[in-house]
Amino acid sequence: MEDTLNFINQKTNGFVPEIGIILGSGLGEFADEHCDFAINYSEIPNFLKSTVQGHKGRLVFAEISGRKVVMMQGRNHFYEGHSMQEITYPVKVMKKLGVKTLILTNAAGGVNKNFKPSDLMIITDHINYMGANPLIGPNDLELGERFPDMSEIYKKELIAVADRCAENLGIKLQHGVYFASSGPSYETPAEIKMAGIIGADAVGMSTVPEAIVANYCGIKVLGISCISNLAAGVEGAQKLSHAEVIETTNAVKSRFKSLLQEIIKNI
Repeated sequence: MEDTLNFINQKTNGFVPEIGIILGSGLGEFADEHCDFAINYSEIPNFLKSTVQGHKGRLVFAEISGRKVVMMQGRNHFYEGHSMQEITYPVKVMKKLGVKTLILTNAAGGVNKNFKPSDLMIITDHINYMGANPLIGPNDLELGERFPDMSEIYKKELIAVADRCAENLGIKLQHGVYFASSGPSYETPAEIKMAGIIGADAVGMSTVPEAIVANYCGIKVLGISCISNLAAGVEGAQKLSHAEVIETTNAVKSRFKSLLQEIIKNI
């Protein structure tokens, strides 16, 4: 951690971010438009290199609406073969850099029959179906307690801010529970049926590990999903592909970027 922080601080000349953002598949353009300086993950000691299409793999620093922000332009995933501890390491780095609020974004499949592709969904809670937890292992009391409370990971105060910002911009937001599986295969129709029965509104392969670690570290979390497709077995669902995910996020990115900028201004 010291090696990582020393390297970043040398590159950023003491820039202290208060807001962190993790940008998911197809959503990285926001960082391109707001970039004072950036560091490739491949340069940063102990950072993993991003391998997924639509993930540029840079740590981007910027001042947006008067707020100092650090953005992950792409994330690493459990399905790439990394450990939970490795993929959540950047969240701990953000905590050490000074981040107090983390905005998590992703592309997700719609389980709720009232959702449609290109909807934006505020995450109200999650279901961890990934088969692992990033807090397994020795505990670092400097970061958080051994058994963290999980009753309000996605802060209601931040959800209220997002709702007000969306209303001001004329953007309709959905609200729902995010169900995370390990991937990389998409869920089967039977798995999606199960997810719906137990309360899921959208499914994906990310976000939950970062949310768990951020909450553990005392960082306030806001989660936003771009519904990129209807999940398998949902009426109207097409054959699933990552290309479809990227295509839908490209179609929604102007709304997404406007909402994100407004939220940053108001939190």
